[in-house]
Amino acid sequence: MNRLHSWYQAQPRALRVLLTINVVLYVCWILFFGHFAPTAGFTRNHLALNPGLPGVLFQPWQLLTYNFLHLGGGLNGFLHILFNLLWLVWVGREYEELHGSHQLLGVYVWAGLGGGLLTVILHALMPDVSVFGGYVYGASAAVLGVAAMVATTYPYKRIGLFLLGPVRLVYLVIAVLVIDIVVMLSGNSTTAVGAHFGGALTGFLLAKGEQKGMDLTGWARLFFQDRSPSRPGASSSFLDRMEEWLSARSKSTDETAEHTDDEGGILRKRRTKRQDTDTPNTEAELDRILEKISAYGMESLTEEERQFLQEASQK
Repeated sequence: MNRLHSWYQAQPRALRVLLTINVVLYVCWILFFGHFAPTAGFTRNHLALNPGLPGVLFQPWQLLTYNFLHLGGGLNGFLHILFNLLWLVWVGREYEELHGSHQLLGVYVWAGLGGGLLTVILHALMPDVSVFGGYVYGASAAVLGVAAMVATTYPYKRIGLFLLGPVRLVYLVIAVLVIDIVVMLSGNSTTAVGAHFGGALTGFLLAKGEQKGMDLTGWARLFFQDRSPSRPGASSSFLDRMEEWLSARSKSTDETAEHTDDEGGILRKRRTKRQDTDTPNTEAELDRILEKISAYGMESLTEEERQFLQEASQK
């Protein structure tokens, strides 16, 4: 239990929040809500996504709330939430550490909304297709959106799979969607295919928008304004120290073009001119490593490069 608690505390803030909400609601459903007709009916009818019109028009919050519900029972229900949250940890933790808590939360919410909207549209267009109807619940659309966002931003990012070894994330996202189509065509699918495709498409579009300089998740900063790593006594992560170190060194430059988020994520940092010539080799190596992180993610770094960044952040 202590190890689980330590692992939980080590996760970044938005990831902890998302894990907590999903797990707490699942436990409440399994132990209480799902066993009583009034609470079970209320949850399905008002909190899960009911794609039929005009119901969702009068209860638009369903487009958000369904992303945090896992209403399946037994082993299948447990595996549903387990794999959703494992995927979220695998692809979301490093992304949050690099881009900020608001970014992960924003992508999760946008992808869930996109998955819900596409489900509603497909049901309206094809009401007789059962796979686009019925109650929709689960974090799959939001998690696939996060995965698609990461895969688009870092096309060479890999995830280690049992027996298969490291596999590029973009291939895994495509594989999941292809499997959805195959199972749907077989006529035995109970998966919310529309939500999966809508979430993945939303994540892809968010990544493209962010690459063009759009701030599509800035609203989520409202939930993390209390964090200020630079205030006295506040704990700071490795990336927080990196930001402070880089900010201090930038005072000796004439021109510095950089883009950083409000929580220590270092993104697309460009330096156009630097007068500080005391440590040119260090500066060149740092630039090279930051560009490598931006292109391929933290997992692409060697042990020597990680040690270099750690030492540089403490100077």
